[in-house]
Amino acid sequence: MILEEEGEVGALILMPKSKRGASNRIIKPELLIPPSNFGMVDRGIYRSGFPGPDNFGFLDALKLRSIVYLCPEPYPEVSAEFVKARGIKLFQFGIEGSREPFVNIPQDSIAEALRVLLDIRNHPVLIHCKRGKHRTGCLVGCFRKLQNWCLSSVFEEYLRFAGDKARASDLKFIEMFDVSWMMQSIHGIIYRYHGCGPQVRRLVY
Repeated sequence: MILEEEGEVGALILMPKSKRGASNRIIKPELLIPPSNFGMVDRGIYRSGFPGPDNFGFLDALKLRSIVYLCPEPYPEVSAEFVKARGIKLFQFGIEGSREPFVNIPQDSIAEALRVLLDIRNHPVLIHCKRGKHRTGCLVGCFRKLQNWCLSSVFEEYLRFAGDKARASDLKFIEMFDVSWMMQSIHGIIYRYHGCGPQVRRLVY
């Protein structure tokens, strides 16, 4: 496998074992294009901007079980058909894309989305909004607080994905989001170690 950089988006190329098929025709490598602003949040949790048809092959490679969609608009028909055909569960939390003060971000929607992320029965899961910057950044930031990240590291990650489009209101929302009242929701979650070599922590019920 070869990872090539194309601007901000990498393209994953799967090279076939043979360059020619049985009929002596040249087989073109399969090009897997990730959605914009794609990144791995944790084991089994990914984030991105809105994936389009060009990204479906890449999503197939992730073997997704769930998608957390943070926009109020209906899922586009072609995307809905893709999700349905692969048995992917779609969780929609209609958070308006607004530049208004942070009080307009619904805390209950973020809390419900966090519950989806904490349930490994939904993994692998992809979080996305339109650009994968603001609403996605707020949800991931609150998830990091549940993981006991220090606030400076949470902000650094948010800024890395938001770039020059960062919003002070988002950072304020993340800072003010109280994860303590969610502890009942994550009661009984333990760390389990899988595989050999470097041990990887994973949240399980």
